Amino acid sequence: MYKLQTLKNGLRLLTVPVSGTKTATILVMVGTGSKYETRENNGISHFLEHMFFKGTEKRPNAMALSSELDSVGAEFNAFTGKEYTGFYVKTDAKQIELGMDIVSDMLLYSLFDEKEIEKEKGVIIEEINMYEDNPIYHIEDIFEQCLYGDQPAGWETIGTKENIKKFKREDFLNYLTSQYGAGNSVVCLAGDIKNETVEKIEKYFSNLKRSEFKNKLATEEKQTEPNALVNFKKTDQANLSLGARAFPVGHPDEDILRVIAILLGGSMSSRLFHSLREERGLAYYVRTGTEFYTDSGYITTQAGVPVDKIEDAIKVILEEYNRLKNEPVSKEELQKVKDLIRGRLTIQLESSDANASWYARQMVLRNEAITPLEYLKKVNHVTAKDIKRVAESIFKNESLNLAVIGPYGEEKNFKNLLKL
Repeated sequence: MYKLQTLKNGLRLLTVPVSGTKTATILVMVGTGSKYETRENNGISHFLEHMFFKGTEKRPNAMALSSELDSVGAEFNAFTGKEYTGFYVKTDAKQIELGMDIVSDMLLYSLFDEKEIEKEKGVIIEEINMYEDNPIYHIEDIFEQCLYGDQPAGWETIGTKENIKKFKREDFLNYLTSQYGAGNSVVCLAGDIKNETVEKIEKYFSNLKRSEFKNKLATEEKQTEPNALVNFKKTDQANLSLGARAFPVGHPDEDILRVIAILLGGSMSSRLFHSLREERGLAYYVRTGTEFYTDSGYITTQAGVPVDKIEDAIKVILEEYNRLKNEPVSKEELQKVKDLIRGRLTIQLESSDANASWYARQMVLRNEAITPLEYLKKVNHVTAKDIKRVAESIFKNESLNLAVIGPYGEEKNFKNLLKL
């Protein structure tokens, strides 16, 4: 069972003991990301995440920082989303104080050296090139652009090359002062943790101050007809993402939609994996997933299909969406999905870093932490009637969105296919 406490400076601390592991993870998650940016500074959340690893007052460069962690075999990384940013260290539990020291050092005393900023611009531009050259990764960005358009929710988290090139040290310091404060941050310590370890958190993070936090703009949801967006690229395979607007995190039907996603394309025995790949041989990868933000959400199916058979693939996906609206899911199939969710979650949460991520994300997005057991209870209560009701409410023509990366021109040719 986790424990939540608030330190003197307002920083929330989650401690999550994990039995049977010899590792521990320290994760800092901050409630800010690309949805908190403007058009002028789009990409700064992600760039700032990179700069945390480029040196501190005590560890003056990237080599000093990484070699110290490598010397104990630690795993360390960071990630930036649209509504949160996190960075973590996972170690042998005996070395976790080193992880606490380094993570707090990065957060509080990073140098943001001008020369390092200039070098890192090239790194991030190459990261942009990597995503743009890999449609499997990039299709999600195109789908959200299709869904949300020209507002922060529709911009790419990594930013634009133009913005990356112009950022200065002052931009990072201003953003850090505004968005990185004790009040919107969570420290999660998970794994084989001892009381004396927890007591040291105050020592390392007490200097994190409250910030003049700038909140994000509310996401506007405007759609009265199906929408399609094509990213022209000369490829041998078309990559598509076909989905529908849904609802935000914390919505009463959130867990029902998660079950629907698994049922449609969340496993090798799911409906769309079978119909697209096994029955028709139209795809190698097929997956259906959900995204829940604090003020919006969606469900979508992604697949890589033959360029000349993309229309067939779109029709198959829509057929399966329609089937959920019109035919009740059998008791046996629904139970299989529930057992799959339980089994996957059990395997996932054997590790300290997965536990840290589970609890910290919920605390940042929900302002509360739901335990895995509580989540599984909710999943277990999902009925065939629930699935049919939610499918009917979201799988409507005016909620459909299609993103495509491939050698195609006019979007209107695809819009005509978006009919349920």
